[in-house]
Amino acid sequence: MLTARCIVGDLHRGGRTLGLLSGRQQAGLLRPPSLPHLGCGRQMASVGSPVKLRTRMGVTALVGAGLFACWWWVDSEKQQELQRKRVSQLKRVALGQGDFSLVDHQGQRRTKEDFLGGWVLLYFGFTHCPDICPDELDKLSAVVAALDRDASLPPVQPLFITVDPERDDVPALARYVKDFHPRLIGLTGTSEEVKRAGRDYRVYASAGPKDEDGDYIVDHSILIYLISPDGLFLDYYNRMKNQDQITQSVRNHLQNYAKL
Repeated sequence: MLTARCIVGDLHRGGRTLGLLSGRQQAGLLRPPSLPHLGCGRQMASVGSPVKLRTRMGVTALVGAGLFACWWWVDSEKQQELQRKRVSQLKRVALGQGDFSLVDHQGQRRTKEDFLGGWVLLYFGFTHCPDICPDELDKLSAVVAALDRDASLPPVQPLFITVDPERDDVPALARYVKDFHPRLIGLTGTSEEVKRAGRDYRVYASAGPKDEDGDYIVDHSILIYLISPDGLFLDYYNRMKNQDQITQSVRNHLQNYAKL
């Protein structure tokens, strides 16, 4: 009997306890422990991380492109300034800066301005030269003829300036140039005009002693000059250069020329 009362009392107290707990739970005072939502968090992280990575990569690429553009601009300005200084230096030391005024083999006055804007192969010599001058003018004429056959290249004007104006007058030049390239122009003038033209290209010329017939040889520089469209000396070829070597060199200059 006593045992039955204890059981009933315990059940009564337990019911009140359960009721109390239920009331507190309903009032929000007692909440079940929250469990970590690992699956959802990981899913969000897996979605957000690539987006942030792409954003960082995009920003990095933009910054890198901006820095490269700045570097390219600074380097370009530097190179242009160096080119301007180089051109200025070349113009100060370049040969052929003077302005000659001579008479051609047809009696027409010619100045340096008449040849500006075009390419010129120039040789200084004299019509009474026994062998060297004819050989060099033959070589010069062959070079011009070879270049003429290449339609992609601009024309090159062959030019001959005498270093012996005493004997090389207009009729003498007219007879002489007929033996070479059909576009060869011969130039002569007074002794002072010829010297001035030679001085511009640092040409050496000295007449030797006369023989009993009044004949003489003129010792002079033996060079073929390549003159750019600016009217300035660009390259030269001595007797050791053959026709093919000169032709290839001139062709390279024509194809890669940068105006000063």
